[in-house]
Amino acid sequence: MLNANMITRERIAAMEPRIRPFVRHTPVLRVDMADFGRPPLSLDLKLECLQHSGSFKARGAFTNLLERPVPKAGVVAASGGNHGAAVAYAAMRLGHKATIFVPEVSPPAKLERIRGYGAELVVGGARYAEALAASEDFAERSGALQIHAFNQEETLVGQGTLGLEIEADLPELDTLLVAVGGGGLIGGIAAWFAGRIRIIAVEPEGAPTLYRAFEAGRPVDAPAEGIAADSLAPKRVGEMMFPIAEAFVERSILVSDDEIIAAQAALWDRVRIISEPGGAAAFAAVLSGRYAPAAGECVAVLVCGANANPAKF
Repeated sequence: MLNANMITRERIAAMEPRIRPFVRHTPVLRVDMADFGRPPLSLDLKLECLQHSGSFKARGAFTNLLERPVPKAGVVAASGGNHGAAVAYAAMRLGHKATIFVPEVSPPAKLERIRGYGAELVVGGARYAEALAASEDFAERSGALQIHAFNQEETLVGQGTLGLEIEADLPELDTLLVAVGGGGLIGGIAAWFAGRIRIIAVEPEGAPTLYRAFEAGRPVDAPAEGIAADSLAPKRVGEMMFPIAEAFVERSILVSDDEIIAAQAALWDRVRIISEPGGAAAFAAVLSGRYAPAAGECVAVLVCGANANPAKF
């Protein structure tokens, strides 16, 4: 039984030194929004896009492989791309076999990264939910260890180490904006901060999973469309993260595909940061004005993924 009460600050703090040899302490870049054509505002960008495997997902992947016994059949994961790349990378580093299922919407850059880490890659189905079903069937047949992208204790604990790191980097932080797909990232981070800062979710209009869950009071199916569908469009947020979000996430802000594209372009044009659509979504909320910080508010934005084709920039 999944239990959100297991995602504690104590467990996250204990896990951080275990995965530290395998993950990077990613940098923070302070920018002025005046450089992006907005009113002057000092803003911190936490560049988790520079993490091993190209996203924050490496934290949860290593936590799973270090905390759970891995059978001879290895590990299996379903992913829009980033979780699969992270599990493949972690398996490669720790000497395990990995099989990764991805939907047809996954971009070539992510598929190439998964293959580059030596994993067996299976592409099929239109969306993440179909890849997940195929991976579950494979796990049952093969005995491989299933590593869920977001609805898994170890995954949430691992992503929570990013909250610990952000607090160490930015002890005066008031507000953190985090992109949401299945909710493993924001769930882990929110569990770490436990209400001590304001946490704002940012989602694409085409995939409002947490937004719809807040409306309904529980995880419900939502559309799974838009430019960030490969990373921010499961059918619904995880059952485990939702009570954490209800307690510690202030609200969800929706951004359009055009606003996400503009944020990607701005990050590249002004500060030479490559971000995939899902990785740029949180920045889109500030760039578009959908989130307007108060005077004196110390705000950070998590840039969480960079598995995009550099030729597009």
